[in-house]
Amino acid sequence: MDDTINILLVDDNPSKLLTYEAMLSELGENLVKTNSGMQAFEQLLKTDIAVVLMDVSMPGMDGFETAQMIHEHPRFHNLPIIFVSGILVSDLDRIKGYRYGAVDYVSVPVVPELLRAKVKVFADLYRKTRELELLNNRIITLRDDERRQIARELHDSVGQLLAGISMNNSLLKPQCDLLGRDAAKLLAENTALVEEAIKQIRTISHLLHPPLLDEAGLVSALRCYVEGFSQRSNILVTLDIPETFSGLSKDMELCIFRVVQECLANVHRHANSPTAGIRVQQGESSLHVEVEDAGKGISALQHGTLTPAQTGVGLRGMRERLRQFGGTLQIHSNDNGTRVIAVLPTSLTIPPGSFPPAVLDNANRG
Repeated sequence: MDDTINILLVDDNPSKLLTYEAMLSELGENLVKTNSGMQAFEQLLKTDIAVVLMDVSMPGMDGFETAQMIHEHPRFHNLPIIFVSGILVSDLDRIKGYRYGAVDYVSVPVVPELLRAKVKVFADLYRKTRELELLNNRIITLRDDERRQIARELHDSVGQLLAGISMNNSLLKPQCDLLGRDAAKLLAENTALVEEAIKQIRTISHLLHPPLLDEAGLVSALRCYVEGFSQRSNILVTLDIPETFSGLSKDMELCIFRVVQECLANVHRHANSPTAGIRVQQGESSLHVEVEDAGKGISALQHGTLTPAQTGVGLRGMRERLRQFGGTLQIHSNDNGTRVIAVLPTSLTIPPGSFPPAVLDNANRG
């Protein structure tokens, strides 16, 4: 794994960018230079950035507006931004900056040692976080591979053995009269038990890893799963999904399937909802998955007291899956139900509407 990380430098003055580059070169990281807020946002969409060093005073869209736009994007909520200010920063300015996502300030003239120390802290933190994410991703991949293997073995070994027993029972059925009434009754019960076992094995195998996902794709797999879930849970589930998708890898399809599967499992276990709705939509740059129920809601989320420890393994697993592809997970809940929104980026281009109108106006005036 390449241990070099990307640091984004944002300043409209080329000489300042060269100065920052000289000061930070000792860190041995990859320095990405941009001269406006819009260029910075474009770079963020196509490059994995660890920390942003940004000038506060820029024409058109200043540092505060740029930081606000960056942190309004779901992918960059936690991106650390260090502001560089050539003017005296008041407490109100600092509060404004922190509200828009700043984690620190550096005053001009910049002390090289101080700048390197501040940037290094966030660079090292990012590197450790990335190592943990890679480990989590590896665990998820191994778990998916294990599920696929167990599903295959259940189908090919246990499933085939039960099918053989069922065939033998069928061959014995014409001879029931010779066995006596009690024996015939036991044979009929055994036949029913074997058929039920075959059905249960097939269901467990499909839940572990749906074969339709590999054979026919996401749409068919979701339709089959939703139909089976409704029958097993007595929850009426509607599925609004396009006939085809574009630009989705097999891993992304599996991610979307697991998100829907986990959401419906939570509806069944916790929501006490008679219905659930699933809507999957693909736009020019992202794919949205929404799962909504009409249950009792998540009380801790409604009162703002939901902690990471209370989110459970399922929600954390969904977030980790989505994070692998740069995706995000949002949860909205009230007394009328819960809505889970998963967003997966499918393009690195900036879609129309990414910039708020006020931001574009300021940039054009600049």
